[in-house]
Amino acid sequence: MSAWWRDAVVYQVYVRSFADSDGDGVGDLPGITAHLPYVAELGADAVWLTPFFTSPMADHGYDVADYCDVDPLFGSLADLDALLAEAHRLGLRVIVDLVPNHTSDQHPWFAQHPDRYLIRPASPEPPNNWTSVFGGPAWSRLPSGDWYLHLFAPQQPDVDWRNPVVHEEWERILRFWLDRGVDGFRIDVAHGLYKDAQLRDNPAGLRGGIGADLDAIDSPYVWDQPETLTVYDRWREITDSYEERLMVGEVFLKDLTRVARYVAPHRLHQAFNFLVMSKPFEAAALQPVLEQALAVFGESPTWVLSNHDLVRHTTRYGGGDQGRRRALAATTTLLALPGSPYLYQGEELGLEQSYVPPALRQDPMYFNSGKTVPGRDGCRTPMPWTDDPGHGFTTGSPWLPFGADATSVAAQQDDTASVLSAYRRALALRRSLRDDLGREVTWLDAGESVLGFTRALGGDVFGCVLNTGAATQVTLPAGAELVLDTTGTARVTRDVLELPADTAVWFRA
Repeated sequence: MSAWWRDAVVYQVYVRSFADSDGDGVGDLPGITAHLPYVAELGADAVWLTPFFTSPMADHGYDVADYCDVDPLFGSLADLDALLAEAHRLGLRVIVDLVPNHTSDQHPWFAQHPDRYLIRPASPEPPNNWTSVFGGPAWSRLPSGDWYLHLFAPQQPDVDWRNPVVHEEWERILRFWLDRGVDGFRIDVAHGLYKDAQLRDNPAGLRGGIGADLDAIDSPYVWDQPETLTVYDRWREITDSYEERLMVGEVFLKDLTRVARYVAPHRLHQAFNFLVMSKPFEAAALQPVLEQALAVFGESPTWVLSNHDLVRHTTRYGGGDQGRRRALAATTTLLALPGSPYLYQGEELGLEQSYVPPALRQDPMYFNSGKTVPGRDGCRTPMPWTDDPGHGFTTGSPWLPFGADATSVAAQQDDTASVLSAYRRALALRRSLRDDLGREVTWLDAGESVLGFTRALGGDVFGCVLNTGAATQVTLPAGAELVLDTTGTARVTRDVLELPADTAVWFRA
């Protein structure tokens, strides 16, 4: 029997913005539990929860003060246990988001165990020229005048993974959640744990700007140090001592061959592939990235178009009706490939990136950049469940405003032409076919603006064709019949597919 995650559809829940059960305007665990049937009916196999641990919320939960408890804002450990029980009853796995690169500055370690952090003696200048992903220098002073490293916000000091006690503590944290019944972990900044032992300056000429340090080629001493891989060798031993547990790493590197080093039978099960989301809606740009991912990630590549850090792909693809058509077509194409698609809450509604007025923004990236970068609030606005003033998300005032295009679940639920209905059809068909689909992908030569491929399906052929250009014709295998059409306007006559622009189809022959 194959591992459950090999082709699992994982639905990401941004906890603050999914469903608020108590009217304080912030999503919580009981709210998620109440809406798990929706996730199951959508067709997901697992749900990934963003951090719900005790936190001062300087980075909305990614600054953790206690890794083994739930922040009261989100509920309690009992609420988490209830969520796990309901998810498992519905056949959903639950993936918890771990943050091992840094803690909150309010974590007891920071005051009681400074040797667990990258702290350097007081000096007139910072220890090196590194910059924060959120903007500004990566070093701040303690009251003593000593410097501490924070690759993100100043309230998020980086942990020193060269201290063996850090490893011991993290093994305890892993076992705490595995014993509680979680099915796996998403590992935040998985490529960042170790830093250069000498903390050497970045090379001269490193381009500046927020996010520049995410490129390991430009920042060879900051990210992707070889010792980091040994952490996951040990973590895999721990997860393998439990049944069917997953680890997926956020390895934000542009070189997929480097990302692929994190995935192995003795290491992480999966790592995110962010190159797909970086490409325009053009077949010629997308196909090489898909081919490379299939080549380097083996049995279980991942496919990501949107998440809580990225501009929603409906907006990236042009917004409005065109953006929704393109986003649905791109997602449908990825769903036809081997591997594990990670869907972000609201994309199944066709939600766009929201405009959040400056006075209402909360992302530390906005403030640390001197308010020059809008930040990530626009992809984090609350989920619209209904069309009432609180959109079924809250009875209070939402922590972020709803998007202007907040087309609700209720409005799309029974509309067969809606994006939600299209997602449900695609996910249901995918689930019905996936155990019989071959892993090998054969690419079609179908023209510059067309991306197409086939896979074996028993004694038949299953295929997908995506048109990113003008309306065109594509020759299909003999006897091909359409089984899915994202716009409902494609036609097959004598094995010739009439394929409109911004459309993807699945066929069987």
